[in-house]
Amino acid sequence: MSSALYPIMEMFYTIQGEGYYTGCPAFFIRFAGCDVGCVWCDVKESWDANKHNSFTEIEILNEIKKTNAKHVVITGGEPAMYDLTELCESLASNGFILHIETSGAYDIKGNIDWICVSPKKFKAPLKETLLKADELKVVVFHPSDIPWAETFIREINPNCKLYLQPEWSKAAIITPLLVNYVKQNPQWNLSLQTHKYIDIP
Repeated sequence: MSSALYPIMEMFYTIQGEGYYTGCPAFFIRFAGCDVGCVWCDVKESWDANKHNSFTEIEILNEIKKTNAKHVVITGGEPAMYDLTELCESLASNGFILHIETSGAYDIKGNIDWICVSPKKFKAPLKETLLKADELKVVVFHPSDIPWAETFIREINPNCKLYLQPEWSKAAIITPLLVNYVKQNPQWNLSLQTHKYIDIP
């Protein structure tokens, strides 16, 4: 019996709103705790793990089983701060497809089916984590973030999917810039936070 406890801010079943799996129903596990500290983070309440409850893998699994989910997204906060090995083994053994959304600042501990790395300027991603990425999703807050995003091209594997995503509070300004940029640089795709447009979690 596992004794591992995981600090969780919230768990919910919804539709993935961003990136490669946009539109896919998924169960989200939002880990508490983050030391990356993005100034534009929309879940700053997740940063302090001590303000949230901890759950065992069995408790997490039971919550997922209440839904029809096939895909499970481990997000945060910064979930790669924690050893996810036992949680991933438990979820995989029950047939779930596992995703993680991480800044890449930590090595990922646990077997994950789909790794989305969203690098941040506030804490650099590890080269070994970038190499594991199935999806690179760069949030663009300022036009200068676009050339910064290009610096990661040489650090990812050749099969990694590339996304530029406007930061929500700047979407009206940034989205047209990204539309034009992606048209001129088709190795990139545009990612939108569709869940915010349709007002779901």
